[in-house]
Amino acid sequence: MNEDVLPEPDRAEGAPHPRETMCLMGQGVAEAAFLDAHATGRLHHAWMLTGPNGVGKATLAWRIARFLLTHQEAQEDALFGAPPPPETLDVDPGHPVARRILALSEPGLFLLRRGPNDKGDRLAQDIRVAEVRKMGNFFSLSAADGGRRVVIVDAADELNPQAANALLKMLEEPPARTVMLLIAHQPSSLLPTIRSRCRMLRLVPLGPEDMARALDQAGIDPGGDAAVLAELAAGSVGAAVRLVTLDGVALYAEIVALMESLPRFDRARALRLAEAVAQRGAEARRSLLFSLIDLFLARLARTGATGAPPAVEAAPGEAELLARLAPDARRARLWAQVSEEVGSRARHGLAVNLDPVSLVLDTVLRIKQTAGG
Repeated sequence: MNEDVLPEPDRAEGAPHPRETMCLMGQGVAEAAFLDAHATGRLHHAWMLTGPNGVGKATLAWRIARFLLTHQEAQEDALFGAPPPPETLDVDPGHPVARRILALSEPGLFLLRRGPNDKGDRLAQDIRVAEVRKMGNFFSLSAADGGRRVVIVDAADELNPQAANALLKMLEEPPARTVMLLIAHQPSSLLPTIRSRCRMLRLVPLGPEDMARALDQAGIDPGGDAAVLAELAAGSVGAAVRLVTLDGVALYAEIVALMESLPRFDRARALRLAEAVAQRGAEARRSLLFSLIDLFLARLARTGATGAPPAVEAAPGEAELLARLAPDARRARLWAQVSEEVGSRARHGLAVNLDPVSLVLDTVLRIKQTAGG
């Protein structure tokens, strides 16, 4: 299979690719930090963009790439002195560089991401050293024009050990006039030597208003209560897109409704929920179900630890249910242990393709045992 027809590994299903998103919501502090470094001549050769999944790290990386490739030093040396430093990363979408970046044809930009597997029929599970070596070719070919070069690594978490070591060598001896932007969802999992050679830019979860604006920009109708969507998504636009696409708000409401019978086990309702996600082609919704069960357990544990349910109720009757099942810190600890246990079992079951109905029923039964204890 030709690599060009494989899905893009850095595109969230149901959402525009980050390079197609011109505006970034809710990350003004991170943008200002980069602009200050650029304006004061302290532009580091490598930046690590961190923060929860789906808060705009890749969008910021593409914004920075457009900015850097349209603000070359040669252009800044005007006849009558340098102009004031830019106050924003915004670039006119009609600029030739912006158009080339959108088409992935900009010669000054290299995108390091997962490529095809050995057979070429699907994406590899990680970024391999062969992909990093292509970056070396990019540096040698692009050096002739003397312009600035930008590398986006999406995501550094996906580098396998050989690829990580190859990238480290380039970070240790960075090519001239090159800026590398590493997107990292869990920077603690990366080599300490990679982290130490990057300046950190941390992005934060979005509030309800920024979330609504970001979804509107992506052409996605959140439907219902935007505050509930933002609560379940924990400020992540990527998570919100997934929830909207898979009707996750209604799915979480059904989980809460099922748990309202605890410590009694409503087997018929649990079976209906299990069968709804067990059908062929429902893998994404099945995965979301277990993620939402994990979220419910986390909210239970937090309620017991803090003595109060979350400020935003994510489903009808949730606040009362959380307070009943987690009245104190002792129950909070129990729910935290159950969350870790059932989460691990669910991940294993999904990985080895256990019967989905049995997996869901087993999870609910384990929660029932704790509720009755």
